[in-house]
Amino acid sequence: MENDKYDHEEEMIGYQKIDRYDDEKIASIAANYKDILGKLGETPEREGLLKTPERVAKALQYLTHGYDIQPHEILRSAMFKEEYSQMVVVKDIEVFSMCEHHMLPFFGKAHIAYIPNGHIVGLSKIPRVVDAFARRLQVQERLTNEIRDCIQDTLQPAGVAVVMECKHLCMAMRGVQKQNSVTTTSAFTGGFLSNDKTRAEFLRLITANLH
Repeated sequence: MENDKYDHEEEMIGYQKIDRYDDEKIASIAANYKDILGKLGETPEREGLLKTPERVAKALQYLTHGYDIQPHEILRSAMFKEEYSQMVVVKDIEVFSMCEHHMLPFFGKAHIAYIPNGHIVGLSKIPRVVDAFARRLQVQERLTNEIRDCIQDTLQPAGVAVVMECKHLCMAMRGVQKQNSVTTTSAFTGGFLSNDKTRAEFLRLITANLH
């Protein structure tokens, strides 16, 4: 079937099609969710819930498909030699992930910059790296560091900056129930860490309305 085929190039660099599912895993997860529905006091056999366990299983497999992606290979697939040494900023990258503590979503934006040191990378690859790490069970702090380290280790730039701003449903729907709180995390290397002016320029650019 068409949906069961990998694109060869994407397979080689560690991508996974979002509509590809492991039938054995889906069946196993669905069986457990059917049991969970019963334990919650529901009737899994009623019409509205008949396909819910399978739907949840497929949703979970999609939301965690980042485990099957190799973020470093995403960057290596589009590295180019270029004598550009000024800051490259990609901001307002949508982020959707799941908190590993309660398996509830958190979402927001990532702002990323790097200072090339002989190589640049295709701009679309940076959001792909964000997705690769976000589509795993996460905490925002680790997610921020993983994105930073992946770019630094692969491109070997003169510096990397990552700032993330996210809302966490584990805070909004349960616990303290603060719907409007936003969590900000940051991680820097190289020139962004050692040079106050460089870091200030990055922060100015991600907050400026340049449209």
